[in-house]
Amino acid sequence: MNWGNLRGWLTALAVPVALGVAWEVAVRTGIAPGRLMPPPSRLAHTAGALAASGELQTHVAATMTRVAIGFGIGAFAGTVIGMVTGASETARRLLDPSIQALRAIPSIAWVPIFILWLGIFETSKLALIALGVFFPVYLGMLSAIQGVDRKLVEVGRVFGFSGIGIMLRITWPAVLPTWIASLRSGLGLGFMFVVAAELMGASEGLGYLLLDGQQMGRADSILVAMIVFALLGKASDGVLVALTRPLLRWQDTVRSRL
Repeated sequence: MNWGNLRGWLTALAVPVALGVAWEVAVRTGIAPGRLMPPPSRLAHTAGALAASGELQTHVAATMTRVAIGFGIGAFAGTVIGMVTGASETARRLLDPSIQALRAIPSIAWVPIFILWLGIFETSKLALIALGVFFPVYLGMLSAIQGVDRKLVEVGRVFGFSGIGIMLRITWPAVLPTWIASLRSGLGLGFMFVVAAELMGASEGLGYLLLDGQQMGRADSILVAMIVFALLGKASDGVLVALTRPLLRWQDTVRSRL
């Protein structure tokens, strides 16, 4: 790791570390109560106990499996349908109004109908996560295709590109940045929807750990689950960025020159 990356990590950690130290001092000096908002030392002890028993690993594995499968399904469906509606005026007029109306329905409103249709087992949970991922990916792909510069397409035709050539050489590179941004947004929503999904009768997962902590009055378990959610979400986003970075090497942006 070079100095630039190390400095970036230190900068990113500055605020959470400072807040954690301040809260630890506030609790230990009696300025703030530690029962409902446990200090970092207690959270570390709780996380260590959950990890030592293997419970934390079980919950993390269950949640990440659901997010990965739901994200794959939702991202694929959003990409394909977004491409179709973006490329076809008829498909857009036929499908887009209904999809936009469905997008306005809150995530929690889907829970009872999915339980009724699909039961309380994994199928309903994966369907809910996939639905959450679908909407931002669909909207990103649709907007990206509609935003392709018409002059670029005309230049491709002047150079004799076929329809497939225009798609591969012009349209696809033009939509990639927006599509990748929509994937990142969809991944974030996948982590949000997995909490609602794991409230549907799950016996393992970080969402279940949140619910169990609430029912048992254990604020430390709730906060540990929230922190693990944040770390997993950040790590997953970093992996997605790393995997898609080679697709955007052709970009000549201000950031790439810094």
